Amino acid sequence: MKLSNALHIDIARIDKEMLRIVKYDRDVPRHSIIQKSVENLVASGGKRLRPMMVIVGSRFGDKASKTQVLQLAAAAELIHVASLIHDDIIDESDTRRGQQALHKATDVNKAVHVANYLMARVVELLTQFGEDGQQFIRELSGFTTSKLCLGEYQQLNNQYNYDIPMETYLDKSNNKTAVLMAACLQVGAQIAKAKQPVIEQLYAFGEYVGMAFQIRDDVLDFTQSSEQLGKPAGMDLINGQVTLPVLYALQDPDLAPRIRAIHADTPAEEAADVVEAIRKSGVMAQVLNQSEAYMDKARDIVRQLEAYEAHEDLEQIWRYFAARDH
Repeated sequence: MKLSNALHIDIARIDKEMLRIVKYDRDVPRHSIIQKSVENLVASGGKRLRPMMVIVGSRFGDKASKTQVLQLAAAAELIHVASLIHDDIIDESDTRRGQQALHKATDVNKAVHVANYLMARVVELLTQFGEDGQQFIRELSGFTTSKLCLGEYQQLNNQYNYDIPMETYLDKSNNKTAVLMAACLQVGAQIAKAKQPVIEQLYAFGEYVGMAFQIRDDVLDFTQSSEQLGKPAGMDLINGQVTLPVLYALQDPDLAPRIRAIHADTPAEEAADVVEAIRKSGVMAQVLNQSEAYMDKARDIVRQLEAYEAHEDLEQIWRYFAARDH
């Protein structure tokens, strides 16, 4: 069963709201590159995990307007979409979800403009939430987007750095992925006036599953095909991103010299051979164990929130992240 069905969330309403936020911005001309780009990005699909987390977070309180929750959910996804545009430019990825990346369909300058517009539009939208809006701007748009940017900087700053400490990798992964997921559950609970301890527990749950998700994503780059990924397999290592599978593989005295030999000018075929060697090395089991450790911590929070009916929705999210087939 799809996660959206298990949570009784209509994804189409989220997509419609994302389009509405841009369509009814008076400063954006009809049929502009911004509007067309957002329409294409929404149509390309996606898991919509982050907006669903906003909605689930709101179920831990009882004072949320459904309209405002939907707007917050759409805003969260727009932040995520903007970050993906930046990611693809930085990583020089040609495709996203099996289609041309935005900077390839238009050009880099236009793609950056679209991403920056989306971030700014979210801030503008959140100002309409009154006093709560300032809090949401700080936590969802301000703090979270700064962490996303910091994560990208950490990644760029450590390209082909095979001596990166484990702590730096984990901090980068938290900034790039986990913080936004945590913030989504947090602001959903805040707008519904949930109790502060519950808000804090939901934030921690989001961080744990976000870390597990990023680690699993790092594994998929080695284990899935280009068709499954919607982008070339092994691109993380080829682009100099030292992820957890690489950190573990560097402990292998036979693999370490081959990995360290990869640099920006390494032929794609040579790098692909190293990617295949890492995939067959057995380090993936170690990596997945670390992912499961985060999932165990998340499961403990689900148990702690059993007094709330919405804990069943949190359980559904946990099961989704615990699955190994995405």
